[in-house]
Amino acid sequence: MKKFTCILIALVGGFLSVYAQTFSVKGNVTDEDNMPLLGVNVLVKDQTRGTVTDFDGNFTLDDLSVGDVLQFSYVGFEPKEVTVLNDAFLNVVLQTDSESLAEVVVIGYGTQQRKDITGSVSLVSEDVIEELNPIKLENALQGTAAGVNVLPSSGAPGAGISINIRGIASNTVNQPLVLIDGYQGDLGTINPNDVASISILKDAQAAIYGIAGANGVVLITTKSGKKNTAPVVKFDSYVGLQETSRKIPLLNATEYALILNESYANNGEEIPFPDVSGLGTGTDFQDEVFDTAPVYNHYLSISGGTEKITYSIGGSHLYQEGIVGAEKSDFTRNTARFSLGVDITDELNLTANTIYTNIDRKSINENGLGSVLFNALNIAPTFAIDEEDLEGRLGNEIINPLSQIENTFNDYDLNKFNGSFALEFVPIEELTFTTRLGYSLTNSKGKDFAPIVNYGPSKVFNNTRSQVNQNRINDNSYTYDLFGTYEDLYDEAHHVTLTGGMTVIRNWGDGLFATGFDVPNNSWEFADISLARGASDALTTSAYVYDTRKLSFFGRLQYDYKGKYLVSGMLRRDASSNFSPDNRVGYFPSVTAGWIVTEEDFFNDSAVIDFLKIRGSFGTLGNDETGATNYYRALLNGEATYVLDGQLINGVALGNLANPDAGWEEAEKTNIGVDLRMFNNQLDISADLFREDRKDLLVAGIPVSGIFGGGAPGAGSPTINAGTTRNEGVEFSVRYNQVVNDDLDFNISYNAMFLNNEVVSVEGTDFLPGGQFGVGQPQPARFEAGFPIGYFYGYRTNGIFQTPAEVAAHPSQLALGAEAAPGDLRYVDINGDGVITPEDRTNIGDPIPDATMGLNLNVNFKGFDLVAYTFASVGNDMVRNYERNQPNVNRASYILDRWRGPGTSTTVPRVTTGATSNMVFSDYYVEDASYARIQNVQLGYSFNGNILEKLKMDRLRIYTAVNNLYTFTEYRGFDPSATGGAAIGGGIDYGFYPLPRIYQVGLNLNF
Repeated sequence: MKKFTCILIALVGGFLSVYAQTFSVKGNVTDEDNMPLLGVNVLVKDQTRGTVTDFDGNFTLDDLSVGDVLQFSYVGFEPKEVTVLNDAFLNVVLQTDSESLAEVVVIGYGTQQRKDITGSVSLVSEDVIEELNPIKLENALQGTAAGVNVLPSSGAPGAGISINIRGIASNTVNQPLVLIDGYQGDLGTINPNDVASISILKDAQAAIYGIAGANGVVLITTKSGKKNTAPVVKFDSYVGLQETSRKIPLLNATEYALILNESYANNGEEIPFPDVSGLGTGTDFQDEVFDTAPVYNHYLSISGGTEKITYSIGGSHLYQEGIVGAEKSDFTRNTARFSLGVDITDELNLTANTIYTNIDRKSINENGLGSVLFNALNIAPTFAIDEEDLEGRLGNEIINPLSQIENTFNDYDLNKFNGSFALEFVPIEELTFTTRLGYSLTNSKGKDFAPIVNYGPSKVFNNTRSQVNQNRINDNSYTYDLFGTYEDLYDEAHHVTLTGGMTVIRNWGDGLFATGFDVPNNSWEFADISLARGASDALTTSAYVYDTRKLSFFGRLQYDYKGKYLVSGMLRRDASSNFSPDNRVGYFPSVTAGWIVTEEDFFNDSAVIDFLKIRGSFGTLGNDETGATNYYRALLNGEATYVLDGQLINGVALGNLANPDAGWEEAEKTNIGVDLRMFNNQLDISADLFREDRKDLLVAGIPVSGIFGGGAPGAGSPTINAGTTRNEGVEFSVRYNQVVNDDLDFNISYNAMFLNNEVVSVEGTDFLPGGQFGVGQPQPARFEAGFPIGYFYGYRTNGIFQTPAEVAAHPSQLALGAEAAPGDLRYVDINGDGVITPEDRTNIGDPIPDATMGLNLNVNFKGFDLVAYTFASVGNDMVRNYERNQPNVNRASYILDRWRGPGTSTTVPRVTTGATSNMVFSDYYVEDASYARIQNVQLGYSFNGNILEKLKMDRLRIYTAVNNLYTFTEYRGFDPSATGGAAIGGGIDYGFYPLPRIYQVGLNLNF
């Protein structure tokens, strides 16, 4: 018994001695692609000690015992725990956390872990793009990225879209620089299915792009294959029906006749409709113009890779018919994409991306006086569907919109190849050299045909001679980059990344335009210049050519100490051929810094805050784009008539006058931000306070002496640096995600930007005008110091005159065109001089929103998924300019609330055929265009593993969705979000083509 006891004591003692021993453990941490992860936190559970991985992902921990648990955490990856069993080497693989902050962000000439970014960068992921199913990629940015506002010019298929990042700062071009896999590209020609991610640089982080970065930078990364992956075939398809999302309430035939009778009677004239009993509702031309139109999209791709090669091949076909004009307003886009990555050697890697885009588009007359929708709103409902205004009762501008569509003939075709080739050479692990050539080759041609047609006496659309216009345009560019990146970690504390290189950009092209007359058979089928033999005294051909070049050198130093103190400095030197040799070169420096507070020792025990970073940036960026190709040379694109040998000869003259002193615009951007993650990374918050001072604006149109010839036909004033603007505000985003159980998880996100915009100064003139209102009236929008860009300048009203006594007691309004009478708009005497004159005009509206915001929801329950995306714009005004001032046109139904006698109305003036001042531009025509829009609601179901196994598929999902479901707004026009695109005058509504509501059913399939 004693012997057994001794043996037992020895065994237990030995066992306990094993646990009592401590030892060191070494290991390595990588991602799923076997790439080492730098800076992974490795902590001993329930203890306050740990370490971080080095440049190669290696780590060492001392004084460990059997049974200790190591916790591995890294932003962008799922946390992992490993139990120590012995001192064996640990190989740890972290899995990407798709619900966390994006692990890698493209920042320009490289990538960076998001936790280390010190600038203001928004990211739109592939998942968001797939959920939104946008027809055009720009729409995926609306409401998903804080500070980004997407403004459609029209709801017509293929119409242009403007993107503003943190408001508008320039009087000309405000579109951001778009780079697709490193080369300058066009969002409108890329298939959204081909995009892997979108990074948006909003502050001085974009200074690495120098003279092109002032308006922000949008970086597109397209999809590529993965190494050691079997071929994956992906098929996405949807079909849908479109309808108008909005109609403007109009008068029916009976209401129209009664209103017309009243307006004639109020002027003492004989009424035009003595008997209205048989008119009924008449023709609703708005209903007749709008169609239910199909849309469908199909996308097929295959991707994969071996140990040395990755590949991805895809193609798509999109067709969208117009809700106005049907096939006369349709859009077809076909794309093909090829991506290849090859490890030529262990040190040399090749990547190639090529995208081919073919676009075929037809369009109708839209967004202007005389457009199809303008005519549909103003034509009298007493006309039959096929009836023309042969008596000229509606004035010279308004015709039957259905006839207008029938006589519309045009076609636009575009073919574009763009892509890049890049070589990466890694002579040593810490150093990478990259050489990359990006290219874009675009050829487009257009044709339109105007047949012989008579809509009635004196109609501006009448055409007594058939005419065909054709054009051919070539636009080309290439971008060549050569840069090197050095990255290393010293003493496991000093992480340094140094990037330097050069960029060469060339944009060149030409255009040719010609007109032919007397088309055979007055037919679209024969509409070609080669067949049109008619002659004309006017010039029937024109052409242009351009060639601009830029040469840039840049450098960037990024440094962090122990992963918690971050600093980055950038400098770019640009030279642009748009400017004279003396002003060609510009230098654009910036600095950013950050402090990851949660890396400090005093945050180790926090049970609430998982990540906290404070960051700031300041830098200077540039802009040399105003739509002109150069500023220091005058071209011979003006018109002139010369006397030669006693005869008048038409010739050419200087166009816009030259200014060799013109230089680039400069944007000084300041940003202070914070990134915060809480409650086990469930709550993610980012906030930024920003300001931009845009200086030396490139301004055209400031008057100069006529001695210089700027007033000749085709000529113009020079472009000079003559203005300053300021944008300042705050933006933030909040995202909360929760895994309730194995069957249910959800996330909800909200982002917002609050903006104040002001013109600080304009030199050489008091203001720059823009836009149009009515016919023959002064331009209603202005660019003027002390006011927002493009603010509306007109008369302020103060109700409606109710009695003759009120008229007599008020300052005279005769200077506006007619003496006031009861029922007329009452204008405010701003300057107090006792009379209403043009000097009483003032600020009556601002087209720039005070705030934009998005609210988005994603819920997954078992196999079902539900997403909803919304967007809101608050504080923006819009001018209602789609109503014609003619006595016999139709009216919007709000006219039923008109003034008919004292006390009957204080908002809508009387109707009359007599002269009044009610049509001068005033705040009566300026409306609050704030809106909230449910952009997308989608419900899908993914089949489970058993069904997929039987079908031999990896994924099978079906869904139904509604795009542009509903818009909440008090604006009375078609679309409160639309804009003409101009900085000055963009918020004027001539009858915008409304965005369609689209009902979709779709399929996502992988195998």
